[in-house]
Amino acid sequence: MVTQFQGRGIANAFFAASRWLLPPFITTSTLIILLQVFQVDQMDLYLPLLAVQFVLVFFVFKETYSASISHETILQVLFTRAIFPWLIVIALLIFIGFASKISADYSRRVLLTWFIQAPLLVAMAQDLLNKLIIRWINKHGDGRKAVIVGINTQSEKLHKTINLHREYGITVTGYFEDRTKQREGIDLSGTILGRLHELANYVKTHQIDVIYLTIPIQQEGRIAKLMDSLKDTTASIYFVPDVLIVDLIQAKADTIGKIPIVALCETPFHGVNGLVKRSTDLILGTIFLVIASPMMLFVAIAIKLTSRGPIIFKQHRYGLDGRKIIIYKFRSMTVTEDSGEIKQATKNDSRITPLGGFLRRTSLDEFPQLINVLQGRMSLVGPRPHAVAHNEMYRQVIKSYMVRHKVTPGITGLAQVQGLRGETDDLASMERRIDYDLEYLRNWSLTLDIEILFRTVFTVWKQDGAY
Repeated sequence: MVTQFQGRGIANAFFAASRWLLPPFITTSTLIILLQVFQVDQMDLYLPLLAVQFVLVFFVFKETYSASISHETILQVLFTRAIFPWLIVIALLIFIGFASKISADYSRRVLLTWFIQAPLLVAMAQDLLNKLIIRWINKHGDGRKAVIVGINTQSEKLHKTINLHREYGITVTGYFEDRTKQREGIDLSGTILGRLHELANYVKTHQIDVIYLTIPIQQEGRIAKLMDSLKDTTASIYFVPDVLIVDLIQAKADTIGKIPIVALCETPFHGVNGLVKRSTDLILGTIFLVIASPMMLFVAIAIKLTSRGPIIFKQHRYGLDGRKIIIYKFRSMTVTEDSGEIKQATKNDSRITPLGGFLRRTSLDEFPQLINVLQGRMSLVGPRPHAVAHNEMYRQVIKSYMVRHKVTPGITGLAQVQGLRGETDDLASMERRIDYDLEYLRNWSLTLDIEILFRTVFTVWKQDGAY
C-alpha cells in the first residue's frame, strides 16, 4: 500500500508540474523549430527572446491554471488557456522589444508564424494532457481515500465538490458523526460509517489517506480528543473551518511566524497576482491609449466647438482602500456634478449636451481614464468607481459595499458586461452591481479580465443603458 500510494503521489505531482511547464516548453520548442525551418543565422540573437518568453509564458499561463479540467472542451482550452494569455505574452514581448531596441534584429516571418502557431499547439497539448489525466484516474482509481468527520453544511458542500472534480484524485468513503441531531436536514451524498470513537480503527483497517475535520472550531475539546486518537495513524488530517456562514473574499490560509491564520476577506492582488495585474494594465493601457489617441483628439475638438467649458472633467471618486482619487472624463454635461448632492444622470437629462449624449452611450467619455490606468489610480478591469456622495449613501444601506474597494476601480467591470451600466434608479439595482463586484473579487483571474474586456466591446454597442 505504501508503494502504491507513493506512486500515485509521484504521478499527481508529475501531472501538476506538467500543467505549469507545458506552455513554456511548447512555445520554446516551437520557436526553436521555426528558427531551424526558416534557416535563421545567428541563433544566439534569439537566446534572450527564448529566455524572456519562457519566464513570461510560465507566469502568465500559470495565472490561468485551473484544477477543474474535467468538463472543458478543446475550444474552451484554446480560448481560456491559450489565446487569452498568449495575447498578454505577445503584448509584453512587443513592449520589451521596443524598450530594449532589439526587436528589429528578429525575423518578422519567424515571429508571425510563431505568434500564430504557438497558442494552437499549446491548446492541443493541454487538451491531450487533460485527457491523459482523466484516463489515468479512470484506470488507476481515484487515488487517495478520504473520510469526513462531522455532518453539517460545509461537510456536505465539501463532499459534493470532491465528487464533482474527480481530477483531484480523492474518493470520500463516508462520514463519521456522534450527534444524530447534526444529521437532520442534511441531504447526505455519502454513507455514515460510524461514530467518532470508531474513526481511528477504521482509518487503520481501511487504509484511509485523508481525514477532513468539519467539527465546529468552538468544540476544541472534541477536536483535541479526536486528534489524540489519530496519532497512531499515518493519515493526513485537514481542518475545514466552519466559515461558510460568512461571505468569504479570497479566503486562504497563511502563517505569521509559526502562527496559522486564515484570511476571510483579502485582495486577490497579492504577490505575483499584483504584478500580473499591474503589468497587464500598463501594457494594454499603453496600447489602448495609442490606438485611441486619434479618436480622443477628435472628441476633444468636438467638445470645444459644441459647448462652453473644459474638455476634461475631473471628479473625485473612491479608489483602492477607500481613498479619494481624481478620475478624468470627457465633459458630457453643461454643469459640474462633483458635489455633495446625489444626482445621477438620467434619461433625457437636460444637463447632458447633444454631443455628450453620444459620448455617454458609446462610453467614449471614459477614454481619458486610460491615463488614470497608467497613473495607477484605476485598472482596465475592476468595480466601477461611484461618486463620493453615492459611496457615502450606499455604504450605509448595503452590506459589504466598501469591500469592493479592496481592489483598484476599473474602467469596465463584471457588473457592466452583465448589463448594469448607466443609471441605478433603485436600491435593488445597486445591490446587484455590488454582488457582481464581489463575485469579481472572489473569482479574479487574468482570463476573467481578458474575457470582460472582450465582452465590454460588444456590450457597449448593443446596450443603451448609459445616459
